[in-house]
Parts: sequence; C-alpha cells; structure tokens
Amino acid sequence: MRSIWNGSISFGLVSIPIKMYSGSEDRKLDLDMLDRRDNARIRYKRVNEDTGKEVEWKDIVKGFKKDEDYVVLEKEDFEQANMKKSKTIDIEEFIDEAEVADVLFKKPYFLEPQKEGGKSYNLLRDALKKTGKLGVATFVMRQKEHLSLIGVYKNALVLHVIRFVDEIRDPGDLKLPDTKISKKEVDMAVSLIEQYTSDFDFDKYKDVYNDQLMKIINSKATGKIAKPEKFESKPTPAKDLMAQLKASLEKKKKAS
Repeated sequence: MRSIWNGSISFGLVSIPIKMYSGSEDRKLDLDMLDRRDNARIRYKRVNEDTGKEVEWKDIVKGFKKDEDYVVLEKEDFEQANMKKSKTIDIEEFIDEAEVADVLFKKPYFLEPQKEGGKSYNLLRDALKKTGKLGVATFVMRQKEHLSLIGVYKNALVLHVIRFVDEIRDPGDLKLPDTKISKKEVDMAVSLIEQYTSDFDFDKYKDVYNDQLMKIINSKATGKIAKPEKFESKPTPAKDLMAQLKASLEKKKKAS
C-alpha cells in the first residue's frame, strides 16, 4: 500500500508520527465511455475557455473569484492556511462509540506508526480499546479540513472521516407518513427482528453485482445475450401487514 498522508496524531502532549493509508477500495468495474455509433472512446480535454486550446496539467492553477477577477492560490497558500492541521491530526476530545450517528461516516483510513512512534501508537490503541472511546480530531488533507473519529479495527488505529453538521441535510424536509401503528403490529415486527438477529459475520456479505456484470460482459463478448430475469417489488398494503409479518415469522421458524 502507498501512504496518502504523513504527519502525526497528538493527544494531550503525546505526539505519534504516522502514515495514513486508504482503508477501503472501489470495486466498480472500469468502464470506458464510447460513441454508440462506432464504439470510439470518448476523451475529455481541459480547454481554455477563451482560446479553446487544450491546457496541460502543469499550467493549471486554482483560483477564487473575487468581484470580476480571480485570486490564484498556490500550493504554499493552502499549507499556510493552517500549517499545524496540515501536519497534525489533533485529537481534541474523546467520546463514547454509541454517541455517533451512522449518517456521519464517510470514509475509513488506516494509520501506521512511523519510526520511533511504535510505543505511543500502541498506547493510544490499547487505551481506546479498553475504554471503548473514539478520539474526535481535525486535520487538513487535499486542501480541505476534515472532522474525524479515531478508533481501533483489527488491532490497528483507524481514522473515520465524518461529516460536519452543516453537511447533513435536514430530514424534516421529507414527507413522512403519520399513519398510526398498533401495539400488536409493533410487537410482531419486534419478534421478526429478534428472529433475524445474529452475531455480525463480515465475511458472509460479498459484492456480487460486479461478478454478475462480468458474466454478462463475457457472455456478450461471445455473441450470447442472456434474457434478463424479471423482478417486481410490490409494496405491502396496510391491510396485509399483519398477515405478511406472521408469514415472515413462520418462514424464519421453518428455515431454522
């Protein structure tokens, strides 16, 4: 793996030199965009809006529009905006794991100690394990400040980038139904949930979509076109809710 950020974690006066690695990878198939008429590949160019000529990467800079002109920002400007946060993941407080809403999580990164950081790395890891806490930290990466949580996954420190509160939309704008649910229906649904409750087995869940898509690609490459399977998802009518809950419980009992 190749590190994507080097710096340190700090909590209190303890500083731990670390390297950061992406903790996940995109398994999406690499598909090219083609012209339907001749299957020629479509390419995108970075073009000067005024001249219409293509611009090389080395000549591209970033700028902020102020009034009618642009203020051009260089790499050094981004680093100087907050030099400490560009080099340090600063743990500002610790919280219980249960306090964090799932909707906040964005992306995991694994942290590895650099030279001379081994003991302090293990200290933070073991203390987080023992307390069941997460460290709340901020840092800057790729010219953007990130809010994050630091915890433990399989004996390694893992940093979860999470969303700032102003990045979460208000669910109050959703048109949610006010249909009344009876106690009997809720009790039945609780029983069904309990029937399906088990210890989480991470290995049981596989991404099968890409495999199935690859089978279609291989089939089409040989000139065979498989008939698509028909599937229709129908909502359960309110009047049938109890019957479907009972049937689900019976099905689960038989399967067990």
